Amino acid sequence: MKDPRRVAVIGATGYSGYELARLLLRHSKIERPTFYLRGENAQTRCLTHLFPQLRGWGEAPCRPLSVDAIAASGEGTAFLATPHEASLELVPELLRAGLRVVDLSGAFRFHDPQTFARWYKLPQPNAELTKQAIYGLPELYSEMLPDANLVANPGCYATSVILGLRPLAEAGWIDMSRGIVADCKSGASGAGKEPKRETNFVEVNENFRAYGVFTHRHTPEVTEHAGVDADSLIFTTHLLPVERGILSTLSFWLGEPRNPAEVEAVFRKFYANRPMVRIWPAGQLPELQHATHTNFCDLGFALDETGQRIVVVSCLDNLGKGAAGQAVQNFNWMQGHSESTGLI
Repeated sequence: MKDPRRVAVIGATGYSGYELARLLLRHSKIERPTFYLRGENAQTRCLTHLFPQLRGWGEAPCRPLSVDAIAASGEGTAFLATPHEASLELVPELLRAGLRVVDLSGAFRFHDPQTFARWYKLPQPNAELTKQAIYGLPELYSEMLPDANLVANPGCYATSVILGLRPLAEAGWIDMSRGIVADCKSGASGAGKEPKRETNFVEVNENFRAYGVFTHRHTPEVTEHAGVDADSLIFTTHLLPVERGILSTLSFWLGEPRNPAEVEAVFRKFYANRPMVRIWPAGQLPELQHATHTNFCDLGFALDETGQRIVVVSCLDNLGKGAAGQAVQNFNWMQGHSESTGLI
């Protein structure tokens, strides 16, 4: 019998995996998480051997990765902080074993499996599972999460852009014909833990560069869920010489003149009773330091004197609201807990 208080975490050795472990070890509704590792870490017995900073946080047992062992453990939910390729393989097996799954990879984010294959240059995921998967952005789809067996955690950049654009797009206030520029910047942890030349300290420090221009994998998430026309969006990502955090500057035109109070009211109404989104007063703009090490997405905007040109600034922590924190937020909705349990 599956116990909803017990969870399995697969892939706890990366940056998002560590952040997930840190959150789950202090989650009041979880009996204890068990961490399943493979490769060179498979024989690790406790996560504190890999992350000494977790000592004293509670029991953090590790086991060699085995779907059969997870199935026999009684654990009710599996979190996957794994590469996309691993999730493609593991998610169907875990679902067949009767677990509910929160997948932090991009493997099941798109209802059309060809979208994933095209943008990620990997084999198509199981088509039936992509149809069943719920896109795990609670501010938009929370009503679907309690019954979900598979939740596809959104991408970090995508979360920041979608939350910044969706209220005004849904209100019909954006002039799509004049285009939208999403100028997004992330800390180096967003590139993952695997060694790469472009994320070496010497390459990142005192440097700033654009990457993935017109090819970034989060592009189809934005166009699918932000409510904007794909042909109207220019989405560009940049690497900041900082550890963590995303700041997205969204520049566009409104269809007709509006005053700041009207715009602020749209944002506040859209995110009413959404505790993980903080709306800043008109004219005040959030900064990275306000959102890092939290699960909040901070939204602010500035409107020009014509009332038609607008800049929306969206800030979040790419490891928090952009990854592990959002995964826990989704888990809370799936299990009927308060949305902010373990996050505030």
